[in-house]
Amino acid sequence: MTQISVAALQLGFGPDIDTNIANVTRLVREAAGRGAQVVLPPELFEGEYFCRVEDEGLFANAKPVDEHKAVLAMQALAADLKIWIPTSFFERDGPHHYNSLAMIDPDGRVQGIYRKSHIPDGPGYEEKFYFRPGNTGFKVWKGPQTTLGVGVCWDQWYPETARAMMLMGAEILFYPTAIGSEPHDDSLDTARLWRRAMVGHAVSNVVPVVAANRVGTEHGQTFYGTSFITDERGDILAELDREEEGVITATLDLDLARRHRAAFGFFRDRRPELYGRLVQDI
Repeated sequence: MTQISVAALQLGFGPDIDTNIANVTRLVREAAGRGAQVVLPPELFEGEYFCRVEDEGLFANAKPVDEHKAVLAMQALAADLKIWIPTSFFERDGPHHYNSLAMIDPDGRVQGIYRKSHIPDGPGYEEKFYFRPGNTGFKVWKGPQTTLGVGVCWDQWYPETARAMMLMGAEILFYPTAIGSEPHDDSLDTARLWRRAMVGHAVSNVVPVVAANRVGTEHGQTFYGTSFITDERGDILAELDREEEGVITATLDLDLARRHRAAFGFFRDRRPELYGRLVQDI
């Protein structure tokens, strides 16, 4: 039986990167102590979610992958604990800026970088001001006895993201996130929709899903947490509420998931020759 233990972290963040890294480090160590082999922190945990406003001064916080404090800290931590840490960070690559993720392996090496493909733009989530659309394509990595796929926040709403990673061999999907209140509409609460979208990916791809969100209120914007882990049937194995900080872990049976995936026939019965419309502009 092939099993893997995974974890998601949920916590709030302030303006000081060193404090944020220390808090994430503490929870990563807790997760590893509970047996987690892959530990997922939330999106852009280096600081507050700065995309709520357009401020050109904030571009100074972007760094190349080999200079970014959060990435360097997680590299050292991964090597110490012998675990995988998918690490979200604000990347500068020459004149370009990306919302990126470094996949860090148990030797502390960056196995590769994924740059967020879908970039949102709206009140409180002004990401198009800061980030170019990713140019890496979707990415998967060989992890502990399995293949790991990672999408970043807004990517999690797109069924194409999940399916593409599955066709590339992913057996677990990870989604680091920063999402909460909608400043333009106090009555709009997307927490349930957010979860349903990812649970749908689990069900329609017969794959476990791990989602990590932040909590707390930053300058009037409240992040709603509700981080969770599902099995390949979309059943919730572990979850946190809207306010608590902490770690959730689950042990996934990959052999069972593979059998279920084969039995459902979703990949056997695909009809790619009928899907051309999906890659055409509207």
